Amino acid sequence: MNKWKMLTLVGQDKPGIVARITTALYEVGAQLGEASMMRLGGNFTIMLMLKSEQSTEQLKSSIASVCQEMELTSDFQDIEADLHQHEIPDSRITVYGADTAGIVAKATSHLLAAGFNIMDLESDVAGSEEAPIYIMHIEGIAANGMEALDKAIEQIKADGVNVDMTPIDIMIG
Repeated sequence: MNKWKMLTLVGQDKPGIVARITTALYEVGAQLGEASMMRLGGNFTIMLMLKSEQSTEQLKSSIASVCQEMELTSDFQDIEADLHQHEIPDSRITVYGADTAGIVAKATSHLLAAGFNIMDLESDVAGSEEAPIYIMHIEGIAANGMEALDKAIEQIKADGVNVDMTPIDIMIG
C-alpha cells in the first residue's frame, strides 16, 4: 500500500497556516516530505508530501477544524514519493515584459521545443494596473544543450519580451 500522499491546500493568506496545519499532521503521526508553500496574490498555497498510516479520510479529519477556522480548502492525493532522486538544474531563465495573454504558453512552448525541462517556475506581476509587467523565473535542464536553448531564447525575444539566461554552476562538493 502506498502511504505517501500530496496535500494541496489553498486559502486567503493569514498568519498561522503553516504552523497549524503541520502541527495537526504531526499530532497524528504524519511524516512530512518535500513541500512548496507560498503566497500568490493574497492567497496562500501549500503542496506538501506526507507519509502516514492514516487513511485519506482520517487525514482530512485531522486538519478539518484548522481548515474550517482558517477558511482553507484541501485535497489529498496518493502519490509515489521518489525522494532523493533530484536532478540539478543547469540553467536559470528570466522572462519579463508587458503582461499580455499567452506570455507563459509561448515562452514555455519555445523552451519545450528546445528540450528544456522546467523544474521550477515562479512568476509575479509587477508594474501597475495600467501597465502590468509579467516576470517569470524559470530553472531547468537544457537536455539538448545550450545552443538549442539559445535559439529558443531568441524565439521568445521575437515575441516581444526580454529574456536573460544564466547557466547554473552545478559543481557540488
